[in-house]
Amino acid sequence: MTDPQPDIPGAATAHRLEGLEPDNLLAFLALLGLLRALETAAPEWRPRVHWAGAPLRPVLTLAQPQTPAAVAAAAARGGAVLAADHSFGDHADVTFDRATARAWQTDALNTQTAGRTALLAALFSDGAVKDDGKVSAAPFVAMFGQGHQHFLARLSAVPKGVLPKSLRGRKDVPDLNAPARIAAALFAPWTRADDTDAFRWDPAEDRRYALRYRDPSKDAGRTEHGANRLAALGLAALPGAAVTRRGRVQFLNIGTEMAPGRGGRAVTWPIWERPASLATLQALLGHPALAATDPDADTLRRLGVTGLRRCRRIAVGKYFNFTRAEAL
Repeated sequence: MTDPQPDIPGAATAHRLEGLEPDNLLAFLALLGLLRALETAAPEWRPRVHWAGAPLRPVLTLAQPQTPAAVAAAAARGGAVLAADHSFGDHADVTFDRATARAWQTDALNTQTAGRTALLAALFSDGAVKDDGKVSAAPFVAMFGQGHQHFLARLSAVPKGVLPKSLRGRKDVPDLNAPARIAAALFAPWTRADDTDAFRWDPAEDRRYALRYRDPSKDAGRTEHGANRLAALGLAALPGAAVTRRGRVQFLNIGTEMAPGRGGRAVTWPIWERPASLATLQALLGHPALAATDPDADTLRRLGVTGLRRCRRIAVGKYFNFTRAEAL
């Protein structure tokens, strides 16, 4: 999958992203975030992605040969630009009313801030309000203050590389914006060695008491920071809308649906065989064939889709987690 160029050692127009597994929601969101970041920092590269190989992994193709280090550096630059849209004032969670939601959306539209408009459209709608008057949060919002975990606070801090409290007193303060962290998430299997904040999108964050040596509530989990940084940016690629499900108005993103179970939501994404841009992927994610309970194989083949992956948001005690995706 490499196409080395003689003038730039290690440069290639195709890069296999070994770190991004096809059945992990965090990895898929990170893939979307990578495309957003590269389109922002280096649009002339015309980044495209498809899936290939065994084990199955995404392949990033570029119009110009680049090294893995250059790809990571560009993603970090683009991410820094996009992170400016991630600001939520004093609100740490999606627990505000319609008036606040509408004010944010109106401000983003009036200032013609496309990235922020897209981000807000992926989080809530002023047309989807619960009985308590608060807006209905997107299925990807998996924390509302439980265990002092605050979604909007993390969605603001992680893309900007803000140090969590656990790291602020260290002498060797890590650089969370270093391109090397993105490179580690993209080009190698994840080690999950980072003591940083995450979003509960990684199935590995479902850490239950059974068969564990230590109490998971006192055994701090670790994560892959570069993947979380990209995934936080990828969320804006998945707009949502107010829809009626089960007799109630709900907020659902493209690629999501209601699922059985307390707090149940399903997230479906495709495995496609031809290089596709971010805009193409967004159109593909919104195709009704992906949301079908029993997807039609012929329709999927015509779309260039060779398979689907579907995970579920589940409630584990007071926490939400996402399962590993099943192949459909």
